[in-house]
Amino acid sequence: MGEIMSILERTKLFALRMIRLYSSLPKTTEAQVIGKQLLRSGTSVGAHVREGSRSRSDAEMISKTEGALQELEETTYWLELLSEAHIIKAERLSDLIKEADELTAILVASAKTLKARKTK
Repeated sequence: MGEIMSILERTKLFALRMIRLYSSLPKTTEAQVIGKQLLRSGTSVGAHVREGSRSRSDAEMISKTEGALQELEETTYWLELLSEAHIIKAERLSDLIKEADELTAILVASAKTLKARKTK
């Protein structure tokens, strides 16, 4: 049975995939502008999660988790733009979008759990 990867590991791998994608983009102005936005938001997800893991309170953890969720939503937007502007083939981005969706589901569940715990 394979080892279950932590959210910290998954978000770091996600960031590394964003870095590799950015490095492979065409050098056109539009690809580079979208790419820089993607690079910023895609690498920020893991930073928020890591900061949240060191939180001193549930409120702080919720805030960092929600920040990560905002960055994931933005990252998905930039990935969709790369595809819909025909800069990168959709098939090449489908795994990244799937991972963004899975990370979103995990973080939404985590935020809900934290909020429920906070109201008890």
